[in-house]
Amino acid sequence: MSQDAPLLIVEDEPKIARLMDDYLSSHGFNVATLGHGDNVIPWLQQHPTTLVLLDVMLPGKDGLTLCREIRQAWPAIAIIMVTAKVEEVDRLLGLELGADDYICKPFSPREVVARVKAVLRRSQALAEQAHTPEVAVSTPVTLNDDGWQALANGHDLGLTAVEFQLLRVMMQSPGRIFSREQLMDHMYRDNRIVSERTVDSHIKKLRKKITEALPEQEIIRSVYGVGYKYQPEG
Repeated sequence: MSQDAPLLIVEDEPKIARLMDDYLSSHGFNVATLGHGDNVIPWLQQHPTTLVLLDVMLPGKDGLTLCREIRQAWPAIAIIMVTAKVEEVDRLLGLELGADDYICKPFSPREVVARVKAVLRRSQALAEQAHTPEVAVSTPVTLNDDGWQALANGHDLGLTAVEFQLLRVMMQSPGRIFSREQLMDHMYRDNRIVSERTVDSHIKKLRKKITEALPEQEIIRSVYGVGYKYQPEG
């Protein structure tokens, strides 16, 4: 998972900065580090990046101020706040600060990597969705968002919340291939870590319910080695 643009770690404790740097680098990320809040904005003006790991307590500008400034100037940059105070979590994700996620100290290096990957996947999925043109496609399935129902020829498919969400995501972009990782991000909003087999299991159950209502049609298709797409016949 090599990254051309470096991820930026802003952390004034050298041991913690080095730990995050080493672990992210070992997982294929290009990493840069800064230890002073006043250096962050000038650095970002000179270097493109996709994600900032931003400590709350910093010399110079603090992390909360920087979070606001980064979000205003570079809305596409993902921000993960790092804090030693659990009671700050609500502040980090609220008050229009614009943080995408948070990590509480002490943390495991694996947690850092998992959260970085999850946030980057979400950012990429949102960017791709924003640039995906809408295509008018006749569909044998209709969705009722208010009742979380999927109807096939007027028959309620009886989907679970996760199955409904999966179907809705794919139906919003007919013909687009979604990787299992992208579908995972839409299935669970609480950043839980699940395996790709979990996606396959939900897709299998979803297909079974659709086939029972529409036995002659295959509308969710597998793309070997890539993922799944919604593509009604005709």
